[in-house]
Amino acid sequence: MNHGHWNFLQPYTFTKGVTLKNRVVMAPMTTMSSFFDGSITSDEVNYYAERAGGPGMIITGVAYVAENGKGFEGELSIAKDADIRGLSRIAEAIHQGGTKAVVQIFHAGRKTNSRILRGVQPVSSGPIAATHPADSETPRELTPEEIEDMIQDFGKATLRAIRAGFDGVELHGANTYLLQQFFSPHSNRRSDKWGGGFEQRMRFPLAVIDEVASIIATHAHKPFLLGYRLSPEEIETPGIRLADSLDFARRLSDAPIDYLHLSLASYKRTSLHDASDQEPVLDKFIKALEDKKPLIGIGSVERPEDAETVIRSGAALVAIGRELIREPKWVQKVETGDLSSIRYGLSPSELDELRIPPAMQAYLEGSFRKLMRFTTDEPEEDNYQRSLAPMEGFEKKM
Repeated sequence: MNHGHWNFLQPYTFTKGVTLKNRVVMAPMTTMSSFFDGSITSDEVNYYAERAGGPGMIITGVAYVAENGKGFEGELSIAKDADIRGLSRIAEAIHQGGTKAVVQIFHAGRKTNSRILRGVQPVSSGPIAATHPADSETPRELTPEEIEDMIQDFGKATLRAIRAGFDGVELHGANTYLLQQFFSPHSNRRSDKWGGGFEQRMRFPLAVIDEVASIIATHAHKPFLLGYRLSPEEIETPGIRLADSLDFARRLSDAPIDYLHLSLASYKRTSLHDASDQEPVLDKFIKALEDKKPLIGIGSVERPEDAETVIRSGAALVAIGRELIREPKWVQKVETGDLSSIRYGLSPSELDELRIPPAMQAYLEGSFRKLMRFTTDEPEEDNYQRSLAPMEGFEKKM
């Protein structure tokens, strides 16, 4: 079998020593299929098992690190030791065929509500409601003591991931969740050391990174990855602009992370705020990192030519989301040259065959038909994707 034709099928080794059999990453997408307490279901395990063996690495849908960090119903939990046993089943399923398993972890912050939290008010960096959806609840501002506890929660979640047999964790600092809320001038208007200027607003995510890296160094008995995901821009004013995220990426290039993962609807996308700037956002981040950290490129990657373009642009890895829902054997079919049999559409009649969990099926068959291309229409911008909160979805949320 000749893999030389496609660069994304070549192996990749992180500085830490973890080797991926190819450069394809399955992006993190929720299944909305966990039990009410965040414990895993067999439906989730089967879903990941069906997609294992092809990508070099699979990143799970996001898991919350604290009970008040749950973002939506059916979400995975990594908030308690009792979760380890179930999480290990997911890690084991992903490992089939030599695929590496990474669990994405987060706290929803203000991007949840008291119904999901069973009567508890959401918390955030400050008491400012999210702009999307329009009826978002005003969160309670975290105290300095609670912030320190939250940092520890990310560390404890990482220890659980290690014990569950994963190969890494990815900190979800994108899509307007808590890590991003501390970095954003829209949500973080604190006057203490955790807010204010650019340096102060970076302090919380950097502290979480340091805590997680310390846990890995102390408790991991094999190379264990630490990734970070970020969104390049916010639509709010004040809000994160591209220059802010590029400066943040430069700072992250010196932090103890193993890779940076963008959250983009399209790898071709340019700035949302400067129409005169036609350089793709992906290219800007590749330049900003200066080869100090590997970058995962993403966004509407469907065909082999798309994946190849992302790799040739300078990204170390390429993440694929929706296409691996539609075509679990995408990598294997590209490897064998069986391109004509790759699904680029999705029929409701195929959902069971594709091991898509029932809760996820209901989601796909509902208001997100366009996103999954039951029709041929596609969203054009991240703004559209952001309006789909609170649920982790299938491109912006990958």
